[in-house]
Amino acid sequence: MAPSSPSSAAAPTRTSTRKRAASASASAKATDEPSTKRTRRPKAETKPRKKKDEVKEEEKPPMEDDACGEEPDAEEMALGEEAEAEEAEAEQKQLDAPAPGVARKRVAQPSRVRHGSDGDHDPEFVGDPFPAKEARDKWPQRYQRNAATRRPDEEEDIKARCHYSSAKVDGTLYCLHDDVYVKAEEDKADYIGRITEFFEGTDHCHYFTCRWFFRAEDTVISSIMMENADDEKHDLKRVFLSEEKNDNVLDCIISKVKIVYIDPNMESEAKARRLADCDLYYDMSYTVAYSTFANIPLENGASGSDTASDISSDDVDSSKGKVVSDSEASSVGKATLLDLYSGCGGMSTGLCLGAALAGLNLETRWAVDFNSFACESLKYNHPRTEVRNEKADEFLALLKGWHSLCDEYVKKDIDFSSAGASENEEDDDEPLEKDEFVVEKLAGICYGGSGREDGLYFKVQWKGYGREEDTWEPIENLRDCPLKIKEFVQEGYRRKILPLPGDVDVICGGPPCQGISGFNRFRNRKEPLKDEKNKQMVTFMDIVAYLKPKYVLMENVVDILKFADGYLGRYALSRLVAMKYQARLGMMVAGCYGLPQFRMRVFLWGALPTMVLPKYPLPTHNVVVRGGAPNAFSQSIVAYDETQKPTLKNALLLGDAISDLPEVNNHQPNEVMEYGSSPKTEFQRYIRLSRKEMLDSSFEGKDGPDLGKLLDHQPLKLNKDDHERVQQIPVKKGANFRDLKGVRVGANNIVEWDPDVPRVYLSSGKPLVPDYAMSFIKGRSLKPFGRLWWDETVPTVVTRAEPHNQIILHPNQARVLTVRENARLQGFPDYYKMFGPIKEKYIQVGNAVAVPVARALGYSLGLAYQRESEGSSPLFVLPDSFTEVGRQAAPARASSVGIPVGEVVEQ
Repeated sequence: MAPSSPSSAAAPTRTSTRKRAASASASAKATDEPSTKRTRRPKAETKPRKKKDEVKEEEKPPMEDDACGEEPDAEEMALGEEAEAEEAEAEQKQLDAPAPGVARKRVAQPSRVRHGSDGDHDPEFVGDPFPAKEARDKWPQRYQRNAATRRPDEEEDIKARCHYSSAKVDGTLYCLHDDVYVKAEEDKADYIGRITEFFEGTDHCHYFTCRWFFRAEDTVISSIMMENADDEKHDLKRVFLSEEKNDNVLDCIISKVKIVYIDPNMESEAKARRLADCDLYYDMSYTVAYSTFANIPLENGASGSDTASDISSDDVDSSKGKVVSDSEASSVGKATLLDLYSGCGGMSTGLCLGAALAGLNLETRWAVDFNSFACESLKYNHPRTEVRNEKADEFLALLKGWHSLCDEYVKKDIDFSSAGASENEEDDDEPLEKDEFVVEKLAGICYGGSGREDGLYFKVQWKGYGREEDTWEPIENLRDCPLKIKEFVQEGYRRKILPLPGDVDVICGGPPCQGISGFNRFRNRKEPLKDEKNKQMVTFMDIVAYLKPKYVLMENVVDILKFADGYLGRYALSRLVAMKYQARLGMMVAGCYGLPQFRMRVFLWGALPTMVLPKYPLPTHNVVVRGGAPNAFSQSIVAYDETQKPTLKNALLLGDAISDLPEVNNHQPNEVMEYGSSPKTEFQRYIRLSRKEMLDSSFEGKDGPDLGKLLDHQPLKLNKDDHERVQQIPVKKGANFRDLKGVRVGANNIVEWDPDVPRVYLSSGKPLVPDYAMSFIKGRSLKPFGRLWWDETVPTVVTRAEPHNQIILHPNQARVLTVRENARLQGFPDYYKMFGPIKEKYIQVGNAVAVPVARALGYSLGLAYQRESEGSSPLFVLPDSFTEVGRQAAPARASSVGIPVGEVVEQ
C-alpha cells in the first residue's frame, strides 16, 4: 500500500463550533458526524467517545469497477457522436476564420487635410540624403534586386533611390527613431510605431518605415480579454515592441508620442517617475510566432541607460532588486516544483527527468489533485512529495490561511507558554471527566471541503488513542491550545509542508476545462469563464498570482484555442502578461518526441522578467500530420520550417512500444508479474530502465520496490457479450465490427444490414452486432470494436477502455490494451506504479501529460533556469544524446533555430 499524505490519512469532518458538553447519544457518533466538545484547560479538549467499528476512515469505492459495463451508455454514445461532428465543423470554421493579431499592420490611405492643416504643407524630407555607400550599408535590401527565394508571405521590399535622416510633416520635424502615431483604417485606433527609415522610392514617392508597437488588444490577447476579463487589468499605457515593420507614405504620420522603456527590475519609485513623464511605456516585446511576450534584448529595442539589468536573477530579489545572501545563492542548481491538477504525476515526473539531464535538480515538493487514487499513485512514486487530495480552490484558501498562521506563530514568535504552562502543570494529574480528552499533537491541516463549512481544520491526535481515532477539528475549537498550534505551524514551516509566496520556483499543471468539451451540451460560447466547469483556469492563475513562482508551465487541450475564438487560451496568456510574466505558447505533438501516439497539446510558458524565458524543443521523430491549429495560432505549432530538412528518427509505432509484453487474458488479476522476455526495441530498452538509470531521484537515488517487475499489465475485463464479440473480430489490420457476420458496407461508406445473412446472436441472446455500432456517426464510423495494429500510431490515449466507440483492441489478442500498454503509449517508465480500480488507472494514464514531452520541456526549463539557453529564438534543437538509451544528455549544448512557419514534419 502506498504511503498516504498527511492530508489524506483521514477525511476531514465537520465539527460544531458551539461548545457544549457531550451527551450519551453524541458519544456514539462516527467521525463523519459533527463532534461536540468542551474545553476545560488550554491543552485539553473533549470529544465524543466512538465505538471501534465507527472510527473507520472514509471507505474508498469497492474494487468492482474493473469490468466493462453490460451496454454502453446511450447518452454518452450520443454525446460522443455530437462531439465528433462539432469538432470537425469547428476545426474547419477556425481554419477558415481571419486571424486577429496575426496579420501584419497596414495603414489607410493618407489624408493631407488634418490636424487643422490648410493643405499648404506637403510632407518633405529635410537635409541632405545619406551618402550612397552609408545608405547601402545600413539598408542593403533597398538597393538589391528582390531575392528569388523570398517567402510567399513576405512583402516585396520597396526599392530606394536614397535615404534621409529626418522629414517634416504638417510643420513638425520627425527624426529617425522617433515614436509616432500612424493613421489607421477608419474606425480603428491609430497605430503606434518607431521610425526606422526615411527614403525616397524608385517611384519618387516619399516613404518611412515603422517598427510597430502593439497595444495589448492588438496582440493575441485581443480586445475580447480587455473588455471581459476582470481578474487582472492591463495597464492602458503599456505597449509591446515588435519586430513587425511596414513601409508607408510619409503623409500617414499623425503626431509624435513619447514612449519610454521600463526596465522590468526597476524599483517602484524610479518607475513611477519615468511613467509620469511619458505617454506610453514598454517593458517587453511581442512576436506573433508562438504568441511570445518576452524581455527585450540589449540590441533589440533598449539602449543606453534603458537596457535591462545584467545582474543575474539568481542573485536578485525580483521584487526589490537587492542582492541575496551567499546561502541563498548557493542553492543555484536546485529548484522546487508545485504540480497542480497533478493526476498521477506525468507532467512533473517528465519535467524533473528532463531538468536532471540539463543539470538542474528539480524536485516536486508539492502536488494537488482531487482524485484520491491519482494522489495515491503519485505519493507512491514520489514519496518525498507533499501530496494533497483536495480541490485547487480549497488549496488556495489553505495557502492564505497558512500564511496567516506563519505570520502569527513563526514571524511574530509570540510566547504562549507563560500562562498556559503553569496552568497545565497544575492540571496534569487532575482526573479527566468521562468525555474529556487531551490533545497530544496536531498532525495535519486542511481547508473546508465537501459538506463542511469553510475554514481551517487541524487533524488532531488524542492522547492515549491510536491513529484510527484521529479527527479533524476546526481551528476555532482549538484556540485554547495555542502551544499545540504553534508547535505544528513552526514544524510545518521548517519542513515547508505548504508553500509560502516565494517558496515555489516552478508551478506546472493542466487545469481541467470540461465546459468546452463536446460532451457538454450546455457550453457557454459567449462567456466561457462563467461556466463553473471552466473555473479551474481562473483558480490556476489565481494560485500563480499568489505564489509568484519564477516559472509557470500550463498544459491543456487544443480546444482552448478553438472554442469561442480561443477565449480560454487568450485568457491564460492575458493573465500572465498582466501579472508582468513573460509568456510563450506552443502546440506540441507527443509522437514528435518518441511515442507511438499523435496527441497534440498546448503548452504555455510563463517566466518572471528576471528569468530566461524557456524555448520549445524541436521534434526528434518524424510523425504523420493530422489536424491543425486555428488560424490565429497557426504559427504556434512546434515544428521545423518547411524549408529545413532535419535528420530525425523514424516515427514510433505500436509494435515498437508493446511487442515485448507477455500475452494476458481478458481477466488478469495480478498487478505484478514477470516480463518473460527481453526488450526488442530501443524504446522498450529505455522504458524498462530503473529509476536510477532514468536519473529519477524520487527515492533518493535508489531504485525503489518492484525492481525488474512488470506492473499493471491488466486489461479492463470485458463483459461476456463484448468478449464474445471481440473474439470474432478478425486478427488483421483495420478490423472492426464491419467484419462481423451480417454487416456490409453500402454507398458512401455507410454500413447496412446484409439482407442475405440472418442476424447472428450471442449465447446470451443479444445480437452479435449491436444497433449502436451500426448507427454510430450515422453508420460511417470505423471505431466500434476496432483493432489496433503493430505498424500504426495511436491517435490519442483516452481515459476509457470500453471498445464500443473507439479503436482499442490489442492487435492479436481478444482484449483491450492493458493499463501498462496505455502507460507505455504515454511514455511512463515501467517502474511507475498506478493505484486504484482498473478503470481509475486508465483515467490516470489517459489524463496525464505524455512523459517524453514533459521531459523535453524539463530539459528546456533546466537550461533556462541556469541561464544556459542562448539567443532569442523560441525553438531549439535537443542534443543527439537526449534520445539515446541510458546516456545523459550533454547539458546546455542545445542549439537555437529560426522561427518556423511550416507544419509538423511529415513522413
